[in-house]
Amino acid sequence: MQTEARVGGVGLDGRGAVSASPRQEQQQRHIGTAAHLAAGGFAGVVSKTCTAPLARLTILFQVAGMHSDAAALRKCSILHEASRIVREEGFGAFWKGNLVTIVHRLPYSAMSFYSYERYKKLLGMVPGLDDPNYVSVVRLLGGGLAGVTAASVTYPLDVVRTRLATQKTTRYYKGIFHTLSTICREESGRGLYKGLGATLLGVGPGIAISFYVYESLRSHWQMERPNDSNAVVSLFSGSLSGIAASTATFPLDLVKRRMQLHGAAGTSQIEKSSITGTIRQILQKEGPRGFYRGIVPEYLKVVPSVGIAFMTYEVLKSMLSSIDGDDEN
Repeated sequence: MQTEARVGGVGLDGRGAVSASPRQEQQQRHIGTAAHLAAGGFAGVVSKTCTAPLARLTILFQVAGMHSDAAALRKCSILHEASRIVREEGFGAFWKGNLVTIVHRLPYSAMSFYSYERYKKLLGMVPGLDDPNYVSVVRLLGGGLAGVTAASVTYPLDVVRTRLATQKTTRYYKGIFHTLSTICREESGRGLYKGLGATLLGVGPGIAISFYVYESLRSHWQMERPNDSNAVVSLFSGSLSGIAASTATFPLDLVKRRMQLHGAAGTSQIEKSSITGTIRQILQKEGPRGFYRGIVPEYLKVVPSVGIAFMTYEVLKSMLSSIDGDDEN
């Protein structure tokens, strides 16, 4: 669920349309909808793959409190866990679950893009929201609704990613399709949607915070330093908006990860597992700090994620624009 940092209005996972800026929409028309979607999606894939080691460390830290005692949790650190992965699982294990992330990108990006356009049209028909002064409100509401729709449709892949990424030396799940079939067989189809409620609770606030921080920082920067490069402004604003959104929604993301593992790998099901029940367990065992277990690697991946996504998107956009220009000539 972690809210993606924004770069020039483009979500790192290809969700550019979710909160598109006027500049982005103009670029989209120039290179075409399909090309824009492909560029944004591919930029997200490259960014996610490059930062996958930090993403897996984040997930491992988030779920560590489920099975570790207080003493073991105090010893846990990024260096300690990274060393353990290399020693026990091999260097390639840093990318466990990344294939699911890549597979997840296309349907998520397509669903976000499609639903955002539909929601934007529907909201434009609401009396009062058709006023040009409320265009930002329409984009924000449309983005939130599109995020909820896309997250709901593709959520089973998020569960699969968590199950694969948290496996260590013992492999209970052996791939995407095996994980899907095993969950359905052992936990019923409902097992594919464990933790969805926590995800949906965080989508709206995450997008709102990201949108507000990004637009506020960019507007203030351009007002104070109008001659600065747009690339620098976008990178800086995108990084801080990602950090702000992650900080606000991280507790819900952690709750979601733990709920996704309830009944995993043949363990006994937790009766009446719920968001409030999971929150209560974390507070009792780990205290308030437990809700931010894993936030450090999450922070560390924001800036490289933004930089890689921005660079990839801009390069692809330039290439696609050149191809369109050649075709027109």
